[in-house]
Amino acid sequence: MFELLTAIGIGLVVLLPLSNPLTTVALFLGLSGGMTIEARKKTIKMTPIYVFFIMLVSWYSGQAIMNTFGVTIPGLRIAGGFIVAYIGFRMLFPVAENSRHDEGEKTVDNTSSVAFVPLAMPSTAGPGTIAMIISMASSVITNESAYPHWVIIVAPPLVFLIFSVILWACLKSSSLIMKFFGKSGIDAISRLMGFLLVCMGVQFIITGIGELTRSGFFS
Repeated sequence: MFELLTAIGIGLVVLLPLSNPLTTVALFLGLSGGMTIEARKKTIKMTPIYVFFIMLVSWYSGQAIMNTFGVTIPGLRIAGGFIVAYIGFRMLFPVAENSRHDEGEKTVDNTSSVAFVPLAMPSTAGPGTIAMIISMASSVITNESAYPHWVIIVAPPLVFLIFSVILWACLKSSSLIMKFFGKSGIDAISRLMGFLLVCMGVQFIITGIGELTRSGFFS
């Protein structure tokens, strides 16, 4: 049992700073300004679920999936960078709402879909987190003597589950922040987060290109 608790503690210590749930909360505040209460609740519920399964798949079959499709970590970073930058531009320059009823229905559908992109991925389970999980899985497989076999089987799902619960609690508390700032404050946060997302996306792309250059891809 001590080995299990140690493995879970190490996993959370590694995951929490890298994935940073508070960053996801700030992004959620920026994206949820036009959401209905139902869409907001759905997003808060679905985002941790998506994160849990993304991390679980990355641990058990991430490397195999990437090898099958020929995807590299730099490629993952560059693709994630374009997605993040695109979402950031949309937050910086939101499209004006036209017809009330139709647009209202579209808003519910569109905003509820942000639970997977960008909140779950790449904001929480981004390229860096996925790369770290895949590398840890590879090192554990090649060095099973560090922990008992049952700990290696049980610990990863528990780590991802506890992290998802922490993320859910953080997102749940965001409703208090939304009440404090009001609609105009959330709109300002949305535009600020849009600018930061563009910067993050560009940085993802730069990092990915840098990794490709160092690996000799362009030579």
